[in-house]
This record gives sequence, structure tokens and C-alpha cells, in this order.
Amino acid sequence: MRPTNIFQLSCVLVTLLALSACEKLQVKPTPPAAPTCACPVQPAPTSKPGEVKPEPVKVLDYSLLKPADWQELEAITKDDVTKAWPAWKLGCASLKVKPAWQAVCKEADKLESPSQASILDYFKNNFVVYRTTNLDGSNTGMITGYYEPVIKGSRIKTDKFRFPLYTRPDDLITVELASLFPELANKRVRGRVVGTKLIPYYNRGEIEAENSPLQGREFVWVDDQIDLFFLQIQGSGMVHLDNGEKMHVGYADQNGQAYQSIGRLLIEKGELTADKASMQGIKDWARSNLNRLRELLNANPSYVFFRELPPGLPGPIGALGAPILSERVVAIDPRFVPLGAPIFLSTNLPNSNKPLNRLMMAQDTGGAIKGGVRADFFWGAGDAAGKSAGSMKQQGKIWVLLPKDFPLPK
Repeated sequence: MRPTNIFQLSCVLVTLLALSACEKLQVKPTPPAAPTCACPVQPAPTSKPGEVKPEPVKVLDYSLLKPADWQELEAITKDDVTKAWPAWKLGCASLKVKPAWQAVCKEADKLESPSQASILDYFKNNFVVYRTTNLDGSNTGMITGYYEPVIKGSRIKTDKFRFPLYTRPDDLITVELASLFPELANKRVRGRVVGTKLIPYYNRGEIEAENSPLQGREFVWVDDQIDLFFLQIQGSGMVHLDNGEKMHVGYADQNGQAYQSIGRLLIEKGELTADKASMQGIKDWARSNLNRLRELLNANPSYVFFRELPPGLPGPIGALGAPILSERVVAIDPRFVPLGAPIFLSTNLPNSNKPLNRLMMAQDTGGAIKGGVRADFFWGAGDAAGKSAGSMKQQGKIWVLLPKDFPLPK
């Protein structure tokens, strides 16, 4: 009988696929008499009294994009769009292999050192404007920020550099459930095979224990576990090595455990007030409470694995597979905004009423970036960028620019 909910279905699929994974790992299990699943059972979500729960998104498409007009983007003429053009060209290097983007990227190649006017003409002549909306029909949403941390490290473990970055483990199994059941689009299960079962992968506490099961997967060591934790939250960064080299590190995978906000936990425990639970506020608390730091960090079982990126990149690698440029790229929810699309963002600077109206490129994604009107603004690398990113929590609006023949649902 077909399972009646996603978690039962996931467990059945995981069991079947785990058996296949065992064969690839040359494990010869005895088939169980009935499907089993060691993955934790997820409780049914509950609502607060009077709370209206939004309907789940059943079809992942761009139906929340509503036709708009270029007149709504009058503020774009005040933006220096020549600063957005390099980001667009980097994105086209990946987009031009996709039929929907080939023509506009080919036209972009014809423009060499374009002016403000020629760039605006290019977009107006080749793109149509759409307004992003939310599931409830509203057109305003949360705009946050992220950045590329810069931390100190070494390729060799020393007394100073003793906190490792791990590469993706060989025993980490990822099951894409949508390949068998379309209704589970964007749903995946990660774990490791033990006997005939796919069980949850090691959590943060297990990975960072003294006798880590990932010993041997280290590729660089850093000097600060707090900075390392926030590097994992950002997903990419730069390591200044003790030999003078600079190493870009990028996201390789994640252990499949659910992300838990340590800022929210500190608020709930009364350790920080909501207005102090910024990245800097959390770091300050951590450095003042080193004896309680391990317990706090382990409260977030999610763990990110990294890879060393090629040297000389102009920025970290985004979800599009291209380097992303500071202050001209946002992370979006690709269920509602096509990855790689130019967007026009209208919001305010962090902790300010000063307008921030800018042509951006939707070239990245993030686990916390969910919804139609939702974006994460990439501020660049280093402490100054980190301060801007950590304090950015503004309301804003987003318009998406799509090629005139882009296939949208009717």
C-alpha cells in the first residue's frame, strides 16, 4: 500500500535506496521481512490558537510572478547599472547553455564596455518585468544579508590551528526523492548506511568530538571555532593561511541534520534579547562563555562540509556555479524566482531608512531563503561586509527580469 504521508513515504524509499547503496558499497545484507526505516519520525506540525497555516506549495513553478511594467522600475535609472554588468556576464557563462537564456546572453556578448544607457536599453529591449509576490498575494518580504568570512588557518594542524574543515565524507548518501515521486520535488534524505538501513548522518557533536568519525578528511585547520561555526552558516569563505596564501573554500555538502538557530536558543534561555541576537551579539556572548560554548554549538546538529576552490576567483561560487560579486548578487528561493535571473531590488540599507534600489543578479540560494519575496544580499568579504550582513533585516520588494520568450505557466 502506498504510504499516506511524506514521512512514511520517505522511510520506504530510503529503505529501498539504502539497499541499493549497500550493494554499491559491497555490503551484502539480508533483506528485511518488511520495510524498515531508522530515520526519525517527524511529528505533525501544530498551529497556535487562531494561527492560519499557509497551504503547502504543491507545484513548484513561477506562478507567483505577476506581470509588471518597466515604469515600476523608474528608480533603476538612478542606479549605476554598469556595476551590475560584470555579475550578469559571469552568470551568462552558466546560463547560456540553457535554451531560455541563450538569446539574451548572446546579445550581451555583443556589448563591449557598455555604458549606462546601453545596458538599460539592452534589458528593456530583451526582458519583460514581473513583480514577485508571496503565497498570500502580498508583494513585500524580508531582505537579509550574508557575506564571505575571512579567517586564519593552516594546512597543517598546530596548537594554534586546531579546528578542522572537513571535505565531503565518502559514506554520506544523498537520496533525491523527487526522482521517483514528483510530489516530493526538492525533497532529499541524507544519511549513512549501517547494515540494511540508511540512518541519519553524524550530527555536529559527533563530528566535532575528540575522536571524530571523519578523521582523515581534514584539508585545512583554523584558529577559532566560533568563526568556523559562522563560516558554516555563510557556506563559503576565505582562509588566510599562515604561509601567506589565500584559500577560497566553498560549500560541498551538508550532513542532512536540521538547522537550529543558536540565536533563537539564546533568546529563549534569556541569555540575549532579540535586539542583541545579531551575529556580533552571538559572537560576543560566545567569547564570554567559552565554558558553555560546546553545548551551545551542539544544539545546532547541522554541519557543512567544504571544498577548496581554485585560486584567483573574483568571489565565492554561487548556486549557479559562477563566482558571485559583492553587492550585486542575491540569494533567492529558486522555486519562485528563476536562478540566474536579473532582479531589481527595492529596500533600505541596514538599520537605516536610506533607500537601496539596485539591479542585482539572483545567482545564489540558501537554506533559510524561503518564499516569493525573499532575498539574501551578498555584501562581500571581510569584517565590514560581515557587519552589514549581520545587521540587515529590512522589508523590500523584488521585480524579476525574464527573457521575452521565457516559458512561464499560463
